[in-house]
Amino acid sequence: MELLGMNPMRTIMTRIVTVLVLVGFILGVRGGEARKGKVAESFAYTGISCRRHTASITDFGGVGDGKTSNTKAFQDAVNHLSKYASDGGAQLYVPAGKWLTGSFSLTSHFTLYLQKHAFLLASQDMKEWPVLKPLPSYGRGRDAAGGRFTSLIYGTNLTDVIVTGANGTIDGQGSFWWQKFHKGKLKYTRPYLIVFMYSDTIQISNLTLLNSPSWNVHPVYSSNILIQGITILAPVKSPNTDGINPDSCTNVRIEDSYIVSGDDCIAVKSGWDEYGISFGMPTKQLVIRRLTCISPYSAAIALGSEMSGGIQDVRAEDITAVHMESGVRIKTARGRGGFVKDIFVRRMSLHTMKWVFWMTGNYKQHADNHYDPNALPVIQGINYRDIVANNVSMAARLEGIEGDPFTQISIANVTIGMAAKAKKVPWTCTDVEGITSGVSPRPCDLLPDQGQKKITACDFPAEPLSIDRVMLKTCTYMVNHM
Repeated sequence: MELLGMNPMRTIMTRIVTVLVLVGFILGVRGGEARKGKVAESFAYTGISCRRHTASITDFGGVGDGKTSNTKAFQDAVNHLSKYASDGGAQLYVPAGKWLTGSFSLTSHFTLYLQKHAFLLASQDMKEWPVLKPLPSYGRGRDAAGGRFTSLIYGTNLTDVIVTGANGTIDGQGSFWWQKFHKGKLKYTRPYLIVFMYSDTIQISNLTLLNSPSWNVHPVYSSNILIQGITILAPVKSPNTDGINPDSCTNVRIEDSYIVSGDDCIAVKSGWDEYGISFGMPTKQLVIRRLTCISPYSAAIALGSEMSGGIQDVRAEDITAVHMESGVRIKTARGRGGFVKDIFVRRMSLHTMKWVFWMTGNYKQHADNHYDPNALPVIQGINYRDIVANNVSMAARLEGIEGDPFTQISIANVTIGMAAKAKKVPWTCTDVEGITSGVSPRPCDLLPDQGQKKITACDFPAEPLSIDRVMLKTCTYMVNHM
């Protein structure tokens, strides 16, 4: 039936076209709104755990302009996401931008993810850095007798936490703090970049850390720590910018990292003098592998000097170090107590340094004057093998403690190329005991060469540690952010 002479089929087609035009208009408006609003972005990482819930820092008012403080936004985000700890965990996504922030704490079953070109900038407003009591195993701050500024990212009594990214950057903007430190204007110890205390199952990976005010990464009183794929950069004259400092920790794995700093690249610790002895928590079962290090005034790997709780079963391999004071150094003193035992280092490639090996029992920095001078450290079972070094000023400086010698030292298959202006005596040894095999130049008489028949001395442990058995999962997500 026709109405007003109109073809029914034409009427239907007209209506369809009208509807399609309206739909297209609506979708176009909504698409424009999406382009002006939230953006969907995928990201992935390998982690000890994957998370069920995801949010962006922009969901909590974060502004990545490098000027606006995001301290409240970060803390609000973590506090909100903590409610998912028992429901598959949660993660906070930080997109590209410059995110100025003071100190904020994390929560359990949580991931902080920094996308490529995301920069966390440490605030220079000291009001955004609360002050905490000194660590119980230290009794005082490292910079001053008082407490310590809270670290930029920290967590206490946590489990299952990941700080990772697509090589996102955490910039401590340390020159602000270095100037105050050099002028003696700090009443408290400078903040570190990342600290976990009394925590278990922690991963820190695939990040760049710049210009820390002091130490960069400091796990303390914690266990089952995985640190991998970290780049740490600081001026080589910046004060105390240690790279990674495991402190009174068990089962730690540090690997595939690159460090340029003003202090030791890796410094293994366990408390200071009478405070560390009383606290009594050693660092043990530590793996360090595939590390590249540059630090002209310090060591690639240092054990101590704060070692009063003990250090045992450290395994380091495949280490490259360039322009160093020393390759490996052990620092202790009368009053430290504690022990450094069962240390295994192999396959080091060293270029341009003062000493390849340095051990000293005369490192006199003390927490206070209440230490016990009769608290003597035990240094034994130190094993170095398969090491090549060139342009070295002195092969080794090994100084034990009179009446308390460093014992069971084993050095095998080591070739050291001396610098053109090297010391005339390449080895100095006092109060040490041990053996060598296949070492050039000829070691000191206190470490007699056993010949090629003992070239397999100092064997590296064959049985892996439990931290070596930790496997990572691939986690893939989609997030909407401003």
